[in-house]
Order: sequence, then structure tokens, then C-alpha cells
Amino acid sequence: MVDAGIVERVRELRPLIRRNALRAERERRVPDEVVAALTGTGIHRMNVPRRYGGYQTPLRTQVDAFAEIAVECGSTAWMTLSQAGVSYIAALFPDEAQDDFFTGPSGPDARIGGTLVPGATAVPYDGGYRVDGASAFATGCHHADWHLLTAAVTPADGSPPEGPPEMVWAAVPMAELEILDDWHVTGLAGTGSNTVVARDIPVPAHRVLPVGPMLAGQIPSKANADDPFYRMPVLLLFCAWAAPVALGLARAAMTEFGERIHRRGITYTFYERQNEATVTHLQAAEAQMRISSAELVAARLTDEIETKARDGSPYTLRERARIRAESGYLTRLCKEAVDLLASAAGASSLQQEVPMQRIARDMNALSVHSFVNPATNLEIYGRVLSGVDPGTPFL
Repeated sequence: MVDAGIVERVRELRPLIRRNALRAERERRVPDEVVAALTGTGIHRMNVPRRYGGYQTPLRTQVDAFAEIAVECGSTAWMTLSQAGVSYIAALFPDEAQDDFFTGPSGPDARIGGTLVPGATAVPYDGGYRVDGASAFATGCHHADWHLLTAAVTPADGSPPEGPPEMVWAAVPMAELEILDDWHVTGLAGTGSNTVVARDIPVPAHRVLPVGPMLAGQIPSKANADDPFYRMPVLLLFCAWAAPVALGLARAAMTEFGERIHRRGITYTFYERQNEATVTHLQAAEAQMRISSAELVAARLTDEIETKARDGSPYTLRERARIRAESGYLTRLCKEAVDLLASAAGASSLQQEVPMQRIARDMNALSVHSFVNPATNLEIYGRVLSGVDPGTPFL
């Protein structure tokens, strides 16, 4: 299998994903057969080094593949991109750790989860660290082989660290973690983003990645250090990977709306068919223009990330802040489109079997995610434009 045609292979699974979207929401996790089918497309190999059988797939292709999933189920798309994206981080770990990840039972199809939510501690001991604590929002944990647990390094003698503690990612096999049954939400409910807990787990040094140096572009992997593919900044990549979920949900809402307006009228009016009403024409055009504008923004930031990686061009602080702002802005455009269409779809669209209501709730959940939150991202960009510190290292 090669990465050529991966978008087409994912597209062929859309009927399966759509049939299982409501089930995913009710069970609060993506069904096993959907995960297996998506794994069979090679989608989890997109960011895995070629020497393990991975693809190192162009970013634009990745965006298109994730969008195909999101059109049918936002939860399935978010889980898939999260694990495929964390595999990129795994490829920045020391090469010995990569051997652990990608030559195990799952090979290059290994599913790796992780978050940047610190909730654990890492205490040094001979040969590595002992990790203890929780990791919330562990998307896809039920189907993961590994989890990257964000932990604060704590001195072995129990004394407080001098200054802010060093943050690290500690890679732990999922079999060694406990999954809490605490994922009860109203949007993106099928992502299975439960809290996972480590209880004094030993982690060897080669399976620990310091977060600060990684954000600065310093990685311990020797095999991937000079590969342009692995020069793309992780945080900006997640801006690009989040975009197709927003776009896919908005496109799905547009399709659902376009189909419904030919089957229903507008209650308490003379319109027997909604598609004949002037207000419907304005709503459809306005929503599509917002979606089209979001698509242009997504294409711009994706192309910029790929071009800079290929050319080896550095980023200015302003460019990094702008890309993060663009990810939030296109998410807002998509949410506005979905809100408009959902409000015009009528009360019958509130039934659980009708995708429109789930699309609206998933879109709302995505827009409050801390990394693509439109208001937060605009503030960060505005601070940089105004000549003050951005107020965050996550750029």
C-alpha cells in the first residue's frame, strides 16, 4: 500500500462512517469496525517515517483525507486526525523510541494518542522517570496503542523545582494506563476523549520528549533531524489538521440543508417548499460564501506550512500568530455557516436521526477547543500586531 489514492480510499468508507455516526455518539467512542476500516486505508501512516513503512504524506493530502471523514462524522474525523497527528510527534522522539512505536504489533499503523494538558508528574530515577497522574481529553484512548502523557518534571527528593517545571511528553503503552469513564459531553461525543491515569509507571529516558525544545524546533531524533517533512512546527500543523474538521462539518450542513429544503415547507407560511422562499436563497448563499472563504484561508495556511518546510524558511513571530489566528477564524466562519443553516432547517431537524443537529453540536464543541478558539487566537495575533508579547509559547 502507498499513500497515493489515500483520499479515495477514505472516501469509499464514507457510507460506513455515516451509518455509524449516531452509534459513535451514543457509545461515546468510534465503533471498532470503523476504526479498523480507516486503519486499513493507511491513514495512520501519513506522518510515520518511510523507513518504517510510513508515507510522510503531503499536508494538503492529509487535510483532504480528514475532511472526507468529517463530512460524515466530526467525532470520527477528530479522533483520526488526533492520532495521525500525534504520530508526527512520535517521529520527533529519539530513534530508539520510534522503534518501540512503529515496529511493535501494529507496525506503522500504530495508533498513538496524546494531549498537551499537564496533569501528571515525572520524577527522575535511574534510567528514566516514574510518571504519575492523569491526562484529560485523551482522544481515541480506547483504540490507542500508546499515549503521550504530558508531565511536569519534579525533583526526586520532593523539593519544589527552581522556576517553572520542565514539561515533557512521556510515551506510555495504553495497556499500562487506566481509562476513566468520564466522557459525557454534548459535542464531538464520539471521540472517546476520556481521562487516562498513570499510577507510578516507569518510563525509560528514550521514551521522554522535552516539550520546550521541541516547540523551538530542537528534536532528539537523528534519523529525522534533516528531513524537511519533519521541519513543520507541530503547533502550526495542528492548526492545519483542525481545519478539515470545521470544513467537513460545514460542507455536511450545506448538503443536508440543500436536501431538506426540497422536502419540506416553511411552517405557518404559504411556502410549501422551502427552496422557493427568498429567505432560503439568502441563507444558502450566505452560508456557502462563509464556507468558501474558510476554504481559502485553510488552503493558504496549509500551503504556507508546506512551502516553508520545503524551503527551510524560518517563521517570524507574526507569521506563527497569524496562522494560529487563521485556524480560529476559519473555524468561526464555518460555525457561522452551520449556525445559520441549522437555525433554518426547522424543528424536525432536532431529531437525533437527523445529522443537522449533531453537526451543529459538533461544530460548537470544535469552536471552543482551546487551540482553535476564535477569540483567543485573535487576541494572540492582535497582541503581536500591537507589538506586545503574545502571552503564550504555543505558537
